[in-house]
Amino acid sequence: MIDRNRRGLVLAAGGVLAAGAVGDMAWAAPPDRKLGYAIVGLGSYGLGIIAPQFKNCKNSKLVALVSGDAAKAKRVAQEYGVPEKNLYNYQNYDEIRNNPDIDIVYVCLPVSMHAEYTIRAAKAGKHVLCEKPMAVSSAECESMIAACRQAGKKLMIGYRCHFEPYNLEARRIARAGEIGKLRYFRSEHGFHFRDPNAWRLKKALAGGGSMMDIGIYALNAARYMTGEEPTAVYAQETTDRKDPRFREVEDMIGFQLEFPSGVIGSCQSMYSANQNHILLVGDKGRVEMEPATGYQGNRMWVGGNGRDKEVTPPPGPGATQWAGQLDHMAQCVLQDREPIVGGQEGLRDLRIIEAIYQSAREQKRIVLKA
Repeated sequence: MIDRNRRGLVLAAGGVLAAGAVGDMAWAAPPDRKLGYAIVGLGSYGLGIIAPQFKNCKNSKLVALVSGDAAKAKRVAQEYGVPEKNLYNYQNYDEIRNNPDIDIVYVCLPVSMHAEYTIRAAKAGKHVLCEKPMAVSSAECESMIAACRQAGKKLMIGYRCHFEPYNLEARRIARAGEIGKLRYFRSEHGFHFRDPNAWRLKKALAGGGSMMDIGIYALNAARYMTGEEPTAVYAQETTDRKDPRFREVEDMIGFQLEFPSGVIGSCQSMYSANQNHILLVGDKGRVEMEPATGYQGNRMWVGGNGRDKEVTPPPGPGATQWAGQLDHMAQCVLQDREPIVGGQEGLRDLRIIEAIYQSAREQKRIVLKA
């Protein structure tokens, strides 16, 4: 989930896509069949980013809203043509089980609420698309996966960059060997967080600071660009605890990932500077993106030693990365396929993030479990 105050800075993304071809996403779904989504949470991302995207979708439509602000929900419903009978609050949320208009629930809430509202949606018989990070802990991720499995419902995590053209093309170039054998990956993701009262700076709500919020982009990109799972991590935190923004959560974390092939991933997350960058270096060339995971304006270059040639990628699987993501989930339901970024993808990232925090805390290299 991305705050609107940085929408031009970080619009970005796991390992499941790393195992499949991009073309696998282009499944034939009935062009006139649209599944109904309920957006849970009308904050800056759910309202400002996701709601407007349904006009770009082929297999998805907005049919319901869940909000604690009844007046806001009514205004939004009028704007998007959502019937008033399909408006819910957090108390009567479970009643969505009785609404056949709703096929999929999109959870766009603070991270600490992801597990509860995903599990309640599954128990109500609905498929779930949940924003990243998936939850505040790997234990919560496991409970979400179990609930959806038990209910026979699909679970997808909102890794939008798996549907973003520049990321898909960089991944293709790296996997195709066009820059030779991959040796090094680098990514820095951050923005200048100025509001000391934001929920993302409250550990109970966010689960952590920049690592959970923006560092997950660098981590997930390291995994889907290399197509490998890291075997060890070493991290170091730098936080000024006198800064009122960082009383509860971290500012800057640098972490190094070791991969089975010998690739080294060097990543940075931060809340005190603006950065959005990915670099892939092979023994025959390199790919660089900056911005790398933006909502718009991403750019990419290839070269032997630098930015020799700018590359414009082919279109992605959707009109926009969000439309591609929304329709992918709908197509998974329609075709009874598993999402390329399912619950296991979110769980993998959370387990690595927990190891990163442990490494920074204990100041030692942590070997990751297979």
